[in-house]
Amino acid sequence: MGDAVNFNAENHLKKVILPYWNSMKDDEYGGFYGFRTCDLEILRKADKGVVLHSRILWFYSNVYLTIGGEENLRNAYHAYQFIRDYCVDKKNGGVYWMMRFDGSVADSTKNAYNQAFCIYGLSSYYKATGDKEALRLAYSLFECIETYFYDGNAYNEAYTADWRSLVESAICDQGVTAAKTMNTLLHIMEAYTELFEADGHAVVAQKLVNILEVAESKVYNPKMKRLETFFDSDMNSLADIHSYGHDIEASWLLDKAAAALDKALSKDILLPQYRERARRIIDSTASYTPVIAEKILDCAFDGSALNNECRGEIPSADGKCCPEINTERIWWVQAEAVVGFVNAWQKTGVAGYREAALKIADYIQNVLTDSREGSEWYWSITKDGVPSSHGITEPWKCPYHNGRMCIELINRKF
Repeated sequence: MGDAVNFNAENHLKKVILPYWNSMKDDEYGGFYGFRTCDLEILRKADKGVVLHSRILWFYSNVYLTIGGEENLRNAYHAYQFIRDYCVDKKNGGVYWMMRFDGSVADSTKNAYNQAFCIYGLSSYYKATGDKEALRLAYSLFECIETYFYDGNAYNEAYTADWRSLVESAICDQGVTAAKTMNTLLHIMEAYTELFEADGHAVVAQKLVNILEVAESKVYNPKMKRLETFFDSDMNSLADIHSYGHDIEASWLLDKAAAALDKALSKDILLPQYRERARRIIDSTASYTPVIAEKILDCAFDGSALNNECRGEIPSADGKCCPEINTERIWWVQAEAVVGFVNAWQKTGVAGYREAALKIADYIQNVLTDSREGSEWYWSITKDGVPSSHGITEPWKCPYHNGRMCIELINRKF
């Protein structure tokens, strides 16, 4: 492989990721095309995921905030228009799960995960444009999450369109039926962090205190040095799964949420009953996120890329690893590994994190990035180097993880 030091995040963003997503814009029906096959055929009448569009909105808004460009701002507005005009349930509130190619509703389920990502995108769009309408919509979704999904402990997963009945979530796609998930909690936290950074409201910061406390007390497993994944309604773990990508992603998103709380403390905007809790959870979060990153470096990094996950983790005497590892190199896992390891290196000064980040960036550039004209990253590569047959774009395959990796590296001057 080539020298990982040669990976240039801004160049990769401009030459690989942006041209691809610019080509996915649907000027006829709005939004962006929802599917492109591994043969690079755009399925122009495929369904359009709302998560996909929220992530595209976040992506273009943050590209504009990072490197400018009027086309990036126009594409952010294009994604925003589609969400505002088609994806919002005007009668019951919230956003739907899936739209048809023409903007009609394909799946009206209300997933907490989906509401969160829309908040995430809208908050960034507000930061980029100052559009008050987008901020109001973000707060309406915040109210939906807190009214319908929050049960005083953590967050339920999904409801029918009218909020009357709980339904199985699209997040529970690994053979586990769960009332709550780490994935949803993590991305609600991420959305609230972005909303707080956009508007600085104390109520949002206070919700972050609650979320970080649940993450510490119910999701983080100090014995296994990992985050648990699926839970019953009382937040008891249901599955022995170590999701390497989610853990390394969480290691830096938890730090970012704690940093937002630190800003809230410095501004003295928290109610008295939250101030001491905030101080404690900031310190606690800072103490265990490096433990998560270290475990991932030890167990999941194979010298070139990050493995996907392990099931049935049995701790050895030294606290390491797993007898049954899924070695698929999935696109988003590699992107989050780069950011997570850079974050851990900047936080601890441990050189091994920097070296791992550089080697994975090298793998991304030389193996995971599809060299065909008009393409982007493969969905995944096997350990033996075979690309998957997943679509280059589909409801989960978006510019959020790899675009964010580039944006984070640019902003961190890595």
